[in-house]
Amino acid sequence: MKDKPSNSYEVGYAKPPEHSRFMKGKSGNPKGRPKGSLNLTTAINRALREKITVVEHGRRKTITKLDAAVIQMVNRAVQGDSRAMQQMLGLGPLVGVETAASTPTLDQNESAVLANLLQQFAPPVVDPQPKSIRKPRKCK
Repeated sequence: MKDKPSNSYEVGYAKPPEHSRFMKGKSGNPKGRPKGSLNLTTAINRALREKITVVEHGRRKTITKLDAAVIQMVNRAVQGDSRAMQQMLGLGPLVGVETAASTPTLDQNESAVLANLLQQFAPPVVDPQPKSIRKPRKCK
């Protein structure tokens, strides 16, 4: 660090005065993240990789917490839990599971039959009558 700033150095945007610059060998954030602390991703991954013991078909088995959570979610979805089914279907594309197409393709004959059935059984469309508009009362 120099005692006197040189006159040739212009102070301005992205050019701090020499006396207030970071000193060599000193951190810009001395009270920053302590060594050994974990970020959220690391903490979650570490917790999901922990092993637990479960009893399956009368036998003790050691699996990870992630495996146990996935097994529980799939079992609840198979039993008919709609929330678990939504979660499972939402995770499908992330892991590469493809779902069946939701709209089957119809040929011309099937389309005509379907249109005829809809015409026969659909309720008639009635335009609602506009409600009469009341005039606001005058307050006394």
